[in-house]
Amino acid sequence: MSLRGAVDLSTLAKPQPAAGATSGAATGGGSAASGYVIDVTDDSFVADVVERSSTVLVIIDVWAEWCGPCKQLSPILEKIAADLDGRLLVAKVDVDANRQLAQAFQVQSIPTVFAVLKGQPVALFQGALPDAQVREVVAQLLQAAEANGVTGRIELAAGDAGDEAEDAEPVEEPLPPHHQAAYDAIDAGDYAAAITAYEAALNESPADEMARVGLAQVKLLARTADVDPQVARAAAAADPTDVQAQILVADLDLLGGHVDDAFSRLVDTVRVTAGSDRDTVRVHLVELFDVVGAEDPRVAQGRLALANALF
Repeated sequence: MSLRGAVDLSTLAKPQPAAGATSGAATGGGSAASGYVIDVTDDSFVADVVERSSTVLVIIDVWAEWCGPCKQLSPILEKIAADLDGRLLVAKVDVDANRQLAQAFQVQSIPTVFAVLKGQPVALFQGALPDAQVREVVAQLLQAAEANGVTGRIELAAGDAGDEAEDAEPVEEPLPPHHQAAYDAIDAGDYAAAITAYEAALNESPADEMARVGLAQVKLLARTADVDPQVARAAAAADPTDVQAQILVADLDLLGGHVDDAFSRLVDTVRVTAGSDRDTVRVHLVELFDVVGAEDPRVAQGRLALANALF
């Protein structure tokens, strides 16, 4: 596996460590959320990831709270890290809160996973892969790490070790059958089957909010699965009134964590269209509001902007 750097990490400012803080591999310091999983920010990235990657393998999990597939992938990465007992550090980056990192890594969709070895980034994969495939990727990374002398382990403090043991086997409520079928289909990359499962859930229970949001998210993944971003953006730039072109780029923006850009693009398209075209854009924007979630303040702002554009 090549350690060719796809991202210029030198653009990220090195933070000043807080008094009493520790960093570097084989420690439990930094912004650790748990022993083998840490939350990383624009400010803490260099200390928590770049520096630590000189002695321990680091995997970066780029996610967002509104992203359904992220919530499937993250537990897989965290379980693998726990199973490896300190040979792997998972660094979680919230794409909405850390725009500098999202830009530096040129994140186009989420979840997106990178590795960092000796300060060098390696692009791994996008989307929520099944457990077996993720473990295969990690096994290859560990071989590359050993070949490059990265063989350290994270040593947990006593409290962290207790937390890991306490959290090792979380008890989860089983999903309703249609929801489980949708999750299984997403794991297999079968978005059409996932859409069918969520639609079946809604047919049984039209008030199923979880199914409605899940359906919107899976439709977004299906629409953008085989899209060339450069071609899509060129088409949108060529004609601001091309409804389908603007919708597609808005989808890409949302997947990349650029929520405000996605909403603004469609609000602007509402302003320059009329009739059925305008209604198509409006309906699509409302669906994107569902993907992000009503509790997100950007959705409230987007709804107000849409109302102003319509009336």
